[in-house]
Amino acid sequence: MPSAVTDIEVSAYQLATSAEITAVRDILQGAGLMGDSGRIAYLGLLDPPRKRDTESALARRFRVFLHDVSGASPKDVIVSLTSGSVESAVELETAKTGELPVLEEEFAVVEEILAIHPEWLKALAARNLDVSKVRVAPLSAGVFEYPDEKGRRILRGLAFVQDFPEDSAWAHPVDGLVAYVDIVNKSVDSVLDYGVVPVPAEHGNYTDPELTGPLRKSQKPINITQPEGPSFTVSSGNHVEWEKWSLDVGFDAREGVVLYNIAFQDADRKRSIINRASIAEMVVPYGDPSPVRSWQNYFDTGEYQVGQYANSLELGCDCLGEITYLSPVLSDAFGNPRTIHNGICMHEEDWSILSKHSDMWTGIDYTRRNRRLVVSFFTTIGNYDYGFYWYLYLDGTIEFEAKATGVVFTSAYPGKNYPYASELAPGLGAPYHQHVFSARLDMALDGTVNRVEEEDVVRVPMGEGNERGNAFTRKRTVLTTEQQGVREADMRKGRTWVISNPTSLNRLGDPVAYKLHPQGGPTLLADPESSIARRAAFATKDLWVTRFEQEERYPTGDFVNQHSGGAGLPAYIAADRDIDGQDIVLWHTFGLTHFPRVEDWPIMPVDAVGFKLRPEGFFDRSPVLDVPASTPGDCHENGGEGGAPCHC
Repeated sequence: MPSAVTDIEVSAYQLATSAEITAVRDILQGAGLMGDSGRIAYLGLLDPPRKRDTESALARRFRVFLHDVSGASPKDVIVSLTSGSVESAVELETAKTGELPVLEEEFAVVEEILAIHPEWLKALAARNLDVSKVRVAPLSAGVFEYPDEKGRRILRGLAFVQDFPEDSAWAHPVDGLVAYVDIVNKSVDSVLDYGVVPVPAEHGNYTDPELTGPLRKSQKPINITQPEGPSFTVSSGNHVEWEKWSLDVGFDAREGVVLYNIAFQDADRKRSIINRASIAEMVVPYGDPSPVRSWQNYFDTGEYQVGQYANSLELGCDCLGEITYLSPVLSDAFGNPRTIHNGICMHEEDWSILSKHSDMWTGIDYTRRNRRLVVSFFTTIGNYDYGFYWYLYLDGTIEFEAKATGVVFTSAYPGKNYPYASELAPGLGAPYHQHVFSARLDMALDGTVNRVEEEDVVRVPMGEGNERGNAFTRKRTVLTTEQQGVREADMRKGRTWVISNPTSLNRLGDPVAYKLHPQGGPTLLADPESSIARRAAFATKDLWVTRFEQEERYPTGDFVNQHSGGAGLPAYIAADRDIDGQDIVLWHTFGLTHFPRVEDWPIMPVDAVGFKLRPEGFFDRSPVLDVPASTPGDCHENGGEGGAPCHC
């Protein structure tokens, strides 16, 4: 039977408040878990349990990762605000579990330690570089062949020259040099110097008039106005109703925006589609085998936590139109509440034609315009900036788009035809790399009895029954177990995945369904035996389907930093649970393969990638028949004043 979003669910998913963050900190301190050397590496609100009564639904429980800068073992803690107590505190053995996420205060530590280290200073002197002008990028270490790094908190440092405070240091990479730093012991494990390489001299200051030239004067204003306000409403702080959609907008320090309880009003029924949708991981693996950077790969979600670096957005710059903002509250490293002002942007925008037909028999000219609800945030992780955009459309389509911009990670360019990097400017290179994302889609089509079928187009050979050779058809294969649910996209077959509910039928007697349309770009390009392939196993396949389990939140496991691999999805599917007609989660891999262009320097125009979920027999007929024609005030003729009548 179709499921409804209840009032309990609406209240259970409210954003964390400053008072709650403070209360969690006080409980930790009262329990003796957080002293002067304690740091919070992650603090997030736990989802209510799937099967629950009213009391458990309203419980507010937080998960906290506690790091100790003195070197004591980190802890994974569950705090209940409802009971005012610590429910559990697990001490982690990091040699097995991996390290906690990188702390912001550790960024500066790497540069400070190296600034007084004799080997580092010697290497800079050999290049005639002033240490006061050298910036060090603090980069997650990964897991390689260094046994002495197990159980120790390591960052690696690459150097860049910044000639003055406004100078873009990314234009001046110091190649041939890398340092390995223990940030707990504040020691340098090694400085690897592979020889002096000329530092690229040309600046990359993208606001400098020398590069911009005269700014364009050709652009006329684009004013987006909604005199009567937006068509959506926000209640209880984060519950959104728009057109026939309803959802709760959450925010997490690790994942960023999380959408809960996505449902669509179909006549007198509010029909559930997705319980929880998020981008649960992203990894940026680099493809240059140079010894200086062959280890480069960053899990921007698991290691750095994209949510905590969300930008405060500005009207007219980041969002245009009639904007509603949400300002999520996170914890800083000391347990103090920190508000990201205008961190989440919500607006609706016109999206061209929804449906159109000029009928020669009836004489009816029919046009309806589309619009979409946009829920987005932007985050800055080092040199790159990422926009995460969720779109809901009038026809029931759900879309996600990741936008990558910022400044590409640079290197010195070894010479023409170097096979692993692009040349951006004289002597300046940028290694080939990927941006690979994992969407976690906790499906709930008319409830939690769901299945997945793989759909391929099929060519029909010419012959009996297809004498003219024009026939083609499709084939659907039910994915019955978790290990069978590990799939690859195939654009030659037009491969898609159909999620359906076999117990909920449309008026034609078919299971109601949505179809996942992948973009089908390359998955992880590193060798299957590589360290990054073990750690980012999710990125090796386009789709994974698992049975829902409350604790299975991340495709790479809970602790990604310096974890050797095997956690997350490979562990989840080991039992090969039944997924046919079950409560299931889809994990969809998608991404960009970036061969940097000259046009990407000195600042990169947005590149985008994503996926769509479209209704596939979910409704009994077109769900947009009730969309009205545009009103006369919305139309005008060229050169005319005011609105001319619309003829649609």
